[in-house]
Amino acid sequence: MTDTDMTTPDMTTPDMTRTDMTRTDMTSTDMTRTAMTDTEHVNYIEIIETVITSLREEGSAMVSHNQEGGYLWKFNYGSVEVLVQLSGLTDDDTLMVWSSILPGPFKNELELLRKLMQLNGGETLEARFALIQNQIVVLTSRTVADLSPGEISRAVTIVATLADDYDDLLLAEFK
Repeated sequence: MTDTDMTTPDMTTPDMTRTDMTRTDMTSTDMTRTAMTDTEHVNYIEIIETVITSLREEGSAMVSHNQEGGYLWKFNYGSVEVLVQLSGLTDDDTLMVWSSILPGPFKNELELLRKLMQLNGGETLEARFALIQNQIVVLTSRTVADLSPGEISRAVTIVATLADDYDDLLLAEFK
C-alpha cells in the first residue's frame, strides 16, 4: 500500500474473503473492552472486527489482508456498504473508514456541493462528505498513534450511520 492509497480510498473492491465474525449479545463497548489484551497494548484488528460484528448485517462481513501488513474490511449496514482500512499497526499507519453513497454524474451539482458543505459544518462530527473519483463518500481517517478502542468504535459507527441516513436522501434529490 502506498501513501496515496491511504489518503484516497480506492473505490474498487479488492479480493475479499468472508470472515467468521459472529454476533453476540454484548454491546460494542463491552466487546471492545474484551478485545484489549492489557491497558498498554490494543489489538486493533480484534477491536475493528468486534465493532463490525456489532453493526453488520448477518453474513455481510469480509476481510482482506495484504502483504504489507494492511487490512481491509467490508460490511453492509442498512442500505450501504462500509469499508474499514487499517494500513498497518505502527503509530504512523492509518485507520480509514468510508462508504460511497452517491455515484456521479449529479443533478444540480452546485446545490449538492453546497448541501454537503453545510452538513460537514454541523452534522458529520469527526467524519466528512467528500467527492472522490466522481462519487460522494462519507469518510473519516486518523493515524493509529494513541488510537483507543472507543475511537475505533466511534469512527466506524459515525460513518456507517451517516452513510445509511443520507444515501437515499441524496440519491432522490441529486441523481
